[in-house]
Amino acid sequence: MILLSRGVADLFPAQLDTSKLLRVKLGIDPTKPDLHLGHTVALRKLRQFQDQGHMAVLIIGDFTARIGDPTGKSEMRPQLTEAEVEHNAQTYLDQARKILDFAPQKLEVHNNSQWLARLDLQKIIEIMASMTLQQMLAKEGFRERYERQNPIYLHEFLYPLLQGYDSVAIRSDLEIGGTDQKFNIAVGRDLQALYGQPQQTGLLVPLLVGLDGVQKMSKSLDNYVGLTDEPMGMYQKLEKVPDTLVESYFELLTDQDLTQLPPNPRDRQRLLAQTIVTQFYGEAVAQQVQQDAQNLTQGALGDVSEQLPEFSIAELEYPLKLFQILSLSGLCPSNNEARRQIQGGAVKLKGEKVSDPNLEFCELVEIKDAVLQVGKKKIIRLV
Repeated sequence: MILLSRGVADLFPAQLDTSKLLRVKLGIDPTKPDLHLGHTVALRKLRQFQDQGHMAVLIIGDFTARIGDPTGKSEMRPQLTEAEVEHNAQTYLDQARKILDFAPQKLEVHNNSQWLARLDLQKIIEIMASMTLQQMLAKEGFRERYERQNPIYLHEFLYPLLQGYDSVAIRSDLEIGGTDQKFNIAVGRDLQALYGQPQQTGLLVPLLVGLDGVQKMSKSLDNYVGLTDEPMGMYQKLEKVPDTLVESYFELLTDQDLTQLPPNPRDRQRLLAQTIVTQFYGEAVAQQVQQDAQNLTQGALGDVSEQLPEFSIAELEYPLKLFQILSLSGLCPSNNEARRQIQGGAVKLKGEKVSDPNLEFCELVEIKDAVLQVGKKKIIRLV
């Protein structure tokens, strides 16, 4: 069954009766304003349960986000304001609509402040008494921080307990999470037992490796594909996914039959890019973007520049050198690398190759709406 096989890293306990209606929980803390493809792995699994008739319960961690999940962190997360959390939560919901079925009979959406903000001190002490300090220090992240003598603040210990209490509040039968969430999901099972409820099952999905091919997808590492990326930008990123990751991207991010993938690695990358752009923007847009990307690779820009990822030059200080724009826009990782790319003949501006690393612009109007290109695939429009 696709629910319990494709894209599932662990199921505990190992048995799950899907013949009865399940309440399937997924919690998301709105710590950033946007989602990326890494977030969609769990969202897609939740949608699969919806399609099989189960009730999806999406928890927006507006209360827990103010603490921040300490999992895998070497230091305390910065605490967010209520306004920041509220803004992020709204953008999360807007983007989750691209994946989940929001029909009332298929989805419940709850802010966990509904119940967590009402807990009195007696209840909090009761919850905290369910876990020992030794158990908490065994959690990944806490153990490493303790051994390195990095500060661990007492409020951080509350995070897994409060996330676990979410499962009690909504009477979860199954909780979906990344492989880094096993401890937190297990806490939910323990708290359900404490309060006399049947214990939820934990279903863990793999963490999506980012475009760098090394670390998990993250905005802070700039190895991500955002759900709000423009079609062309999304396509260009995905058609460059490392060969070693292509099959896992197909497995976790699409419904593509893995036995029917093209044998040629380059064709696989193109199919991956087109498939995912189709999911978010429709088949017609995906086909057009694929053709436009091919034209760009061949140097036939035409009118395609209007669909390129954009970089704003409006707030930059002039005069400004070209190598600085390359660095600031992210086309090159540093000023020195930008100079090397220019000197090596890899940079084009307005379709013309640039060879002077000290080329300077005195006013924005000189380069407004110009297409800037490094190599064949790194292309932006300056706005």
